[in-house]
Amino acid sequence: MARMKDPAVRTQLLERAAHLLRTREPLTLRSLVAGTGVSTMAVYTYFGDMDGVWKALRQEGFTRLAARFADVAPSGDPVEDLTVLITAYLGNALDHTDLYRVMFDASFALEDLKAADATLEYLVQAAGRATAAGRFRAGTDPLELATQSWTIAHGLVSLVANGPLPRETLANGVPLLIGLFVHRGDDPRKCRRSVESGWKKLRPHNGS
Repeated sequence: MARMKDPAVRTQLLERAAHLLRTREPLTLRSLVAGTGVSTMAVYTYFGDMDGVWKALRQEGFTRLAARFADVAPSGDPVEDLTVLITAYLGNALDHTDLYRVMFDASFALEDLKAADATLEYLVQAAGRATAAGRFRAGTDPLELATQSWTIAHGLVSLVANGPLPRETLANGVPLLIGLFVHRGDDPRKCRRSVESGWKKLRPHNGS
């Protein structure tokens, strides 16, 4: 009878891999299991090979992002909700800079592409609610607006989480989002209130 896999071991190895990335240490078969109490065979058991580890790391980044998005409860202001989702994206990247670097490394495939793609759907739904509420111009494509919002977030946090600029750079997201949303038809005053209110919720979970 085949031995059942222990999810805790898989998680332990992923956390170890993330630690090695964070400390800029080489990620190898031996360094991955060092200090974990498990053998190198566990890597093959849970991931198949080292490429499987990288695939799992990419997926883990999107899994944690989805969990962060799921914590954002819809309110009566869908433009603020869309902004809060953007801050959730930023917060997730700042909390997990090691995984964030791997998430968008197309050198390795994702374990579940549909699950990763589903993270964008949170933004699409918020954009759709805002359009239905009359905040954005009728006919606005929620997917297009969600993608544009994500692009702003990704560009900013890439410069901060793994780049040369200080965290204060993220504040540029407020005028950038306002400019995007007003361009899409939102009232400038309402838009500013919504975006500034939502932006105040930018707080990485780890407190950094």
